[in-house]
Amino acid sequence: MVKSLTHQSEKRKQLEIALIKAGKIHSQSDLVRELKAEGLDVTQATASRDLQELGAMRTKGNDGIMKYVLDNSAQASNNSHLILSVASSGNTVVLRTPPAAAQFVASTLDAAIVAQELPLAIGTIAGDDTVLVIAATATGGDELAKSIESIFGKVK
Repeated sequence: MVKSLTHQSEKRKQLEIALIKAGKIHSQSDLVRELKAEGLDVTQATASRDLQELGAMRTKGNDGIMKYVLDNSAQASNNSHLILSVASSGNTVVLRTPPAAAQFVASTLDAAIVAQELPLAIGTIAGDDTVLVIAATATGGDELAKSIESIFGKVK
């Protein structure tokens, strides 16, 4: 049952990403309504939680209308000062951050992974000032480190 629920959740999130990228989601109630039209009944609380987990942000478009967008890479590039160093080995990348910043950095990376903006990674683990990022392949650490640097900006 748990595996089935996880699969349903991932499928729902992929649909939510597509709806957000298509510009159809202006509010949580829009998301609930669009998902219902696709045959998925969710509560407003679930929609809210999903939007947060996806890293969706509500912003005003050029037409002046508020809508949700997925802009994790732009958000991350504004926070380049949060990565103090990047080191890789095998299938891992270790990021050093200022104290208390690791959770934020990991959350930003996790949102990028879910949104398929960081396909080289499968997940993160964060402490207080260190983030461990796991690559999708056994030797993908170096390439993943370069990808993370491109998202956050070069480490000085």
